Amino acid sequence: MEEQINKFNWTAFIETTVVNFFQENEMEKLTLEDGKGNKAKLSRQKDNTIKVESTSTSMY
Repeated sequence: MEEQINKFNWTAFIETTVVNFFQENEMEKLTLEDGKGNKAKLSRQKDNTIKVESTSTSMY
């Protein structure tokens, strides 16, 4: 259950706070890693949309 909450928190963090930061600072690329296996890559596309690739790791 805790892993599901952490996965949601990571995804929610990326899709809100990080995307807003990326947009506000007019960035082209950004890579994040939380040290627990969760990673995200953001990149600005030619049509000015933001592509987000996110992975999360669960440990049992």
